[in-house]
Parts: sequence; C-alpha cells; structure tokens
Amino acid sequence: MADDQDNSQKTEDATPQKLLDARKKGDVAKSQEIPSWLLLAAITLTLAVFAGPAARYFSNWLRSYFEMSAQFTVDAASVQALATDATVHAMTGLGLILAMLMVAGFFGHVMQVGFLWAPEKISPKLSKLSPIEGAKRIFGMQALANFFKGLAKMGLVGLAAFAVVWPRRDTLISLPYLELEALLPVVREASIVLLMAALSVFALVAAADYAFQRHSFLKRMKMSHKDVKDELKNSEGDPHVRARLRQIRSERSRQRMMQAVPDASVVIMNPTHFAVALHYEQGESAAPVCIAKGVDDLALRIRDVAENSDVPVVVDPPLARALYATTEIDHEIKTEHFKAVAKIIGYVMGLAERRR
Repeated sequence: MADDQDNSQKTEDATPQKLLDARKKGDVAKSQEIPSWLLLAAITLTLAVFAGPAARYFSNWLRSYFEMSAQFTVDAASVQALATDATVHAMTGLGLILAMLMVAGFFGHVMQVGFLWAPEKISPKLSKLSPIEGAKRIFGMQALANFFKGLAKMGLVGLAAFAVVWPRRDTLISLPYLELEALLPVVREASIVLLMAALSVFALVAAADYAFQRHSFLKRMKMSHKDVKDELKNSEGDPHVRARLRQIRSERSRQRMMQAVPDASVVIMNPTHFAVALHYEQGESAAPVCIAKGVDDLALRIRDVAENSDVPVVVDPPLARALYATTEIDHEIKTEHFKAVAKIIGYVMGLAERRR
C-alpha cells in the first residue's frame, strides 16, 4: 500500500541529474534482445559469406592429414606438433568469425547505453546471496514477464520458421538421399533462409522490447514534487537562502550607491518617480557617468541625500526617464543624451561659478 501511494505521487519526469546519477550506478534502459539480434545477424552473415571459404579451407587441411596419415608417428613430440598445427589452423579459419561475433555482442550493448563503466553494478552484494531475494528474482513478476516474453518470442520464431520451411518440405524430405557434395549447398541455402526469417521476427521483438524497457525505466525514474525540490536544494542551495543572499547583495549595492551620491555633479529627476545622479569632471571621463539611480522611494532618498550634500537637483521628467532606462550604474550616458545633459551640466557649472 505504501509503495502504491509513493508511486502515485511520482508524477514528474526524471531530471537530467537523476538520470546521470542512475547511469553512474549502471541503471540504464537496456534490452537484452538487441545484442541477441546482432549475434544472430552476425551468424547469418558468417554463414552466407564465410561458410563456403571456411569449408574449403578445412577440407583441404583435413585432406592433407588423411593423405599423409601413414607418415605420422605416435609419440609425445609428434602429438604436440599435431595439436599445435591443428590449433593454428582452427584459429586461422575461425578467428575472423569469432571476432565478428564478439564485435556484434559488444556493439549490441554500446549502441544502447554508450561506453559505461559502473563498478557499483558488478560489486558483490550480500542481497544476491540471500535465498529469499533469489526466490523473488526467480518467481517474481519480472521473471514471470520474461517467461511469457520468451514463450511469445519462441512462438513467433516458430511461425516464421514454419512459413519458410513448409514450401520446401519436398526438398528437405529428399535430403537423406543426396550425396554430401550436393547436400551441403542445399542445407546452407535453407539455413540462410531460415535465419533471415528469424532475423525479421527478432528485429520486431528487439524493437518492441527496447521500447518497453525504456518506458519501464523512465516510469521507474519518475519523481515526486518533493523529490524535485530536494534535488534543487542539493544542487543549487535552499531557495530561501539564495533569496536572502540576493537581498543582502542588493542592500550592499544600494548602500554603496547612496554613498556615491554626495560626489555627483547633478541629480536629474522626475519629481517623485525617477532620479539619476551623474558625475562629470573635465579630463576625467569623456562623458558624464551615472553613479546612482532609483525609482519611487529610492529616488526620494537620492534627492534627500543630494539636497543635504548641496548637489544640484534638476527636474526634467523626460530626460530622467530616458537616462534611467538606458544607463547602467558606473557607465557613461548614451550619445543621444549628450546634448541635453551638457546643457544641464553647463547650467549647473555656471551657477556654481556665479556663486563663487
């Protein structure tokens, strides 16, 4: 009951982080039918391409032994030399075939999950030695599903084999009466046709099984809302903490900005909504620099600090809004505002000169 309740709460797709963690543990979506299909395809290719040359190679080799059988002596050295020669010939004739089968089996796994090294998957576990856990694996639902899947697969392959063999029943009945040289090509052709039919069925089975395994894997990896939030906290930190840190950084930045207002050359305002403090010193910068800006309450605080510090405050609503929207802190104003700001700074500097 508890497991059903937990599964009903898992409505979210697995995050990339959870899939990556599962992959590190060797838990991936993988079908055993795809390597089996590739092995069967490699066997079919071997029989179709290499069966003839391999048969001729081994027949010539064995003929040489039978023709010179009277020349062999039965002693330790001769038997060892014969065994060595037989091993070399066998590996020469079968080496390429075995290599193809090994590559097919290896590629069947790599094409599904890529190159994956998961020591945890092969590490010994005490649960694998438990008779109860072993009984669950043997008689559990997964084992039962695999049993019926195997029966269905054998039934489909049997039907395909019957459909291929039945039209050739007269030829197969006459096989015992054929000479060996005529028998081998017929058997080879019938075997290739039978394997091709089995390959076609196995391709459908492998595709369906991979789709089922992937669906089951993604369903098993689903997460609840709590799991997603916990992962977010673990990967990026608690959202409340991050919000508090942003607030602290914003407050510190605001304090530094307010401390720079007394050094401003002029504060341009929309009376109650926008305030932009500019600093300009001839020879220090090519254009006025925005050292503080704010809206609403912050704009009023900038105005109060400016008035208390004898910084001129000029009311120009359109210019104040434009400067606020286009100029960042510690950046020079845009070129399109040079003329308007130059008039204001010139006017302010003229006032200061007359006061002196």
